[in-house]
Amino acid sequence: MKQHTTPPDSATPAAETTSQLFDNWFDPIESGVRSRVRDFIETMMEEELDAVLSRPRYGRLTPGTGKAVEAVSGHRHGHRSRSLLGTFGPVEIAMPRARLNAADGRTTEWKSKALKAYQRRTVAADSLIAATYLAETNTRRVRRALTTLFGGAVSKDTVSRTWRKVKTDWDAWNARSLADEPIIRLILDGTVVRVRLDRKATAIALLVVLGVRADGQKVLLAIKGMGGESAEAWRSVLDDLTKRGLQRPEFLIVDGAPGLDSAIAAVWNGVPVQRCTVHKHRNLLAHAPDRLHDEITADYNDMIYAETSQKIEARRKAFIRKWRIKHRAVADSLEEAGARLFSFTRLPPEQWKSARTTNAIERLHEVQATDQDPNCPAFIRNHRDVVLGLACLRPDQHAQSRRMENARRKVHRSAN
Repeated sequence: MKQHTTPPDSATPAAETTSQLFDNWFDPIESGVRSRVRDFIETMMEEELDAVLSRPRYGRLTPGTGKAVEAVSGHRHGHRSRSLLGTFGPVEIAMPRARLNAADGRTTEWKSKALKAYQRRTVAADSLIAATYLAETNTRRVRRALTTLFGGAVSKDTVSRTWRKVKTDWDAWNARSLADEPIIRLILDGTVVRVRLDRKATAIALLVVLGVRADGQKVLLAIKGMGGESAEAWRSVLDDLTKRGLQRPEFLIVDGAPGLDSAIAAVWNGVPVQRCTVHKHRNLLAHAPDRLHDEITADYNDMIYAETSQKIEARRKAFIRKWRIKHRAVADSLEEAGARLFSFTRLPPEQWKSARTTNAIERLHEVQATDQDPNCPAFIRNHRDVVLGLACLRPDQHAQSRRMENARRKVHRSAN
């Protein structure tokens, strides 16, 4: 019998062939970083307290003058040990303590703004635990999956507590007042996401509302799983916004869904509405064969991105004349949008780019934290999968346990 052997690649370094993956679980980089985390956090806390007291630790006199430094607002009184769990693992830190002088002569205990009272986990750690739980698993499996990362410090009870906190934050965010929000423009659109429910892939429709402040900052106002984009579903979303104090907007950007148009007419009739130019472009292409797509796109872009409203109107008429002869369905589709496709021309030219489309919602998970509401929970700001999970993916955290129990009962009945 012949033995077939493959000669080793001479180009492969000897070090790579002698040490295989998982031969040694010790990672010197991870170990080095985690060993320095404690010093970094303690230094961070000390610097925060130094800024509050206006003097460093042990600072008493200005060197060489014998005069006291600036009037301090309190005094230190030792340290206390605190446990903190982050993506760097569990760590014990020495938290500085201080008493701050109040205007009425009393003193109060200093509280760090970076590390809140009774906080045992970082926001990133809570976000990771919640995101893992939302990946269609149960609390015990989350604990096993994160054992290496958190050094075994995450139990199934920790997962449950984190989930309850996330749900509480989500409910509070959904009920927050919008009366003080200087919103001048709204972007409204429905989006469909593919998710797994009960081990099956399914599509879920979400209704999303973004607000735009006077300074151009985008704020996520609502994200609702309503089962569709009917007029009743959109009316419920808009009514909830007005009930929470949202002022009448000056401009609306929509995707052209009939249900949304009906809801807007009932709640904010008379507000200028901009039909999303990206959605209309897709509609035009859907009415034509593939061989015409490039030509339609070129003509459409020349019209939409013209420099002045006069040029836009002239090119719109030319577009309709051309395509009514060449492919009538394309011209009819453009005429269906009417003047609402060009409502952005009512605004200053520098605002045209942001007012033409609703694609900010489609790219919601890519928006940086600086574009989001700073009061919005970190889970919603940084992790799209957590947002969707909070909205509709995991309404019942005990569903997995019930499925397992039903399976056991089925086996028991068949055995009897």
